[in-house]
Amino acid sequence: MPGRELRPLSSAELSDGTLRYLLWVAALLTPRPPSLMVLNEPETSLHPDLLPALARLIIRASAATQVWVVTHASRLIAALQADRHCHSIQLEKDLGQTRVMDQDLSNEPSWHWPE
Repeated sequence: MPGRELRPLSSAELSDGTLRYLLWVAALLTPRPPSLMVLNEPETSLHPDLLPALARLIIRASAATQVWVVTHASRLIAALQADRHCHSIQLEKDLGQTRVMDQDLSNEPSWHWPE
């Protein structure tokens, strides 16, 4: 509109989802990433339309560090799995026990606990 000037927004004017997304951007684009980043349900409070963009940020970050994502968001999962380097593990509840889907005694990793 003529006569209206753009002004900076204060953080109090931004939604929780917008603030959370900006924090993910800052964390995932850090110039000095840690050796491992674990993102627990990063989709929380985000608009579903932002999930593909979040997935692209996660994929980009994974070039510089190991990234683990724990999520229930099918749209985020699909966007991450579209990358050929994505290794996906699905869990399921079986009689109250959480286990890796499609894993049984024949393909279960052997655990060697130190003494």
